[in-house]
Amino acid sequence: MKSILYPFLIVLLVFCNNLFTQNLIAPPNLQKGDTVVILAPAGIMKDTTAVQQAVELLHDWGLNTKLGKHVFTQNFHFAGTDEERLSDFQNALDDDDIKAIWCARGGYGTVRIIDDIDFTKFKENPKWVIGFSDVTVLHNEINNLGIQTMHAIMPITYKPKNKEQKKARKSFKRALFGKKLKYKISTSDYNREGEVQGQVVGGNLSIVYSMLGSKTQMDMNGKILFLEEVGEALYHIDRMMISLKRAGYFENCKGLIIGAFSSIKPNTTDFGMTYEEIILDAVKEYDFPVSFDFPAGHVRDNRTLLLGKEIILKVKEKKSIVKFIKSHP
Repeated sequence: MKSILYPFLIVLLVFCNNLFTQNLIAPPNLQKGDTVVILAPAGIMKDTTAVQQAVELLHDWGLNTKLGKHVFTQNFHFAGTDEERLSDFQNALDDDDIKAIWCARGGYGTVRIIDDIDFTKFKENPKWVIGFSDVTVLHNEINNLGIQTMHAIMPITYKPKNKEQKKARKSFKRALFGKKLKYKISTSDYNREGEVQGQVVGGNLSIVYSMLGSKTQMDMNGKILFLEEVGEALYHIDRMMISLKRAGYFENCKGLIIGAFSSIKPNTTDFGMTYEEIILDAVKEYDFPVSFDFPAGHVRDNRTLLLGKEIILKVKEKKSIVKFIKSHP
């Protein structure tokens, strides 16, 4: 009996593994002449110059642009009321002429509208949703729907004359037009070596943490988790990492890619660990590779990641490699 069942068990295991590593649906690559909408789903957007510069960038790449009706609307902390921001985002999702949605900025506020967004038409005709920070709410929600998203620079962070951002702009253009993405990163003393393959998901640590217990929480089975953060104290980074651990995020996780943890606030007392040590302490029971210092997050050199897409992560002694695997029809 054992010899008869064995081949079927092998096939079943391979099938289950393929389910975990199967790419999510990739929205169509952009073509010259396509239209990108710039809108603000969260924080107030006062910087009209930043938006104009972003428009000029897209025009230079041969793309057309459209602005959300309420992109510059001001409602205290937010870019318009919840209803106004929701309306802009819903219209962009449902408009077949729009091929990508570029969030003007993050801040806070996307979670206030996420449960009222109707993704029905979007699931039938996916388009790229682009941004980072608070946009992690959208990344997590849309990845859970089985569709890839784009973690990239936003108009508020785009600096056309900044040399440090040159590689980030290049990676953004390559991602939009469907060119190959592969990154080689200098090693960190905190890295944990290994090689794995799986979907990369995640985003801003505070937002990933805030999604715990909601339907937007990520299923980390077979996934590689990317995290970045800004402006948090070490004790709170520890709180969030331990909370992810308690929620089971690392039990079947394949690997960690740690982006920029910038502008860390000082503790009133010495916490006793660096943020790198905090992260390693939270995952010490697991043997997956961990790569630090990936150039993404709240830094000028914010390279593009296709969240939900399958990658190969190689963490070696002298470098780390992140290679996005080409999708097959």
